[in-house]
Amino acid sequence: MSHYDHEKHVAAGLKAAIHNPNVSDEARERAQERLEQVSGASATHTGGVDAAGHETNRVIGGYKATLHNPNVSEEAKQHAREVLKNEGVATGDDGDDSDDLHQTRVNAGYKAALHNPRVSEEAKEHAREVLQSQGEL
Repeated sequence: MSHYDHEKHVAAGLKAAIHNPNVSDEARERAQERLEQVSGASATHTGGVDAAGHETNRVIGGYKATLHNPNVSEEAKQHAREVLKNEGVATGDDGDDSDDLHQTRVNAGYKAALHNPRVSEEAKEHAREVLQSQGEL
């Protein structure tokens, strides 16, 4: 069993204990604290698990899909926008400046090129020029 699978099982077991009426209040509190520790340590945007045992990337992807689904109510879309905003994910349709987000990603690509040994010196020089013109270097 991989480390990720183990964390997922631990989180699921803790969640079950929290919702089990046969578990004492003290044990539920300990399970809640442990769940927060487990989810806090593993919840990342690179495949982590949230407090409910959901895969973070999939949850975020679901909310993004909600925004583009014509069969979803405006209320559900607004909720998705709020959740994504709280997660720090720009949506482009809720007042975020998607051009700024795009430029940030472009600049990140140029910065990565500067450290990539497979990129030619000519391309690295171009990346430096672009980043300097953007005030990023």
